[in-house]
Amino acid sequence: MEKIIEAGSKWSNVVAKGKAVRFTALEDGANISLLLYNAKNTTDRYNMPDSLKAQHTSKLTKGNILMTDNGRAMASIIEDSSGWHDPIGGYSTREGTDSKYGETTFQKLLNDYYRSGEENIVKELMRHGLTKRDLVPNINLFSKIYADESGSMHFDPEHAKAGDTVTLRLEMDSLMIISNTPNPQDPAANFPSVPVKMEVFNVKEADEQDYCVNYHPENRRAFENTWEYHSLLV
Repeated sequence: MEKIIEAGSKWSNVVAKGKAVRFTALEDGANISLLLYNAKNTTDRYNMPDSLKAQHTSKLTKGNILMTDNGRAMASIIEDSSGWHDPIGGYSTREGTDSKYGETTFQKLLNDYYRSGEENIVKELMRHGLTKRDLVPNINLFSKIYADESGSMHFDPEHAKAGDTVTLRLEMDSLMIISNTPNPQDPAANFPSVPVKMEVFNVKEADEQDYCVNYHPENRRAFENTWEYHSLLV
């Protein structure tokens, strides 16, 4: 499957274990807000604090895995040309979008109004029987937020380049929700409008020698939890 996620648009679907999803930025300044939920049990979903704490990181790149609330490996980053994706910046809100870019409404501008990440994600959650209460911290693909020596956080506006790619391998059947909306930390005065290509294809599943399995000691534990989980489903 291949699809262009236009600026401001959203998408959701269940992606099966053993599939890979590659995202490609078609222009500079891309940002994709991403959430993942276990398709068989949506109460088990991507857990940002556990994923970062276990892997001793505040960024995501090749080798890192996305862990669930139950300590399972949910998805792995198997390829990454940019080297940094933001797991801490959050998603944009209606209030923040109006304040930064000017108030717009569907009633006045139809499909040209500026969408927020929160609105897009909640709409897609509702398509799958979930609600706003199921919102959790997201991942912002292609964005870089870093802290200086004083602890102040900074958004790097030069990080995301046209042609950058990142590929996620699904380690369990997962409900994937994405919103092509700006990172709320992006200082750009104009609403970013960057399409992103998404491709879904089959890939070899992880084994004991897999790069992501061995990237960090806690990764292996998470994969062992996932392998045990799948062995009990058969």
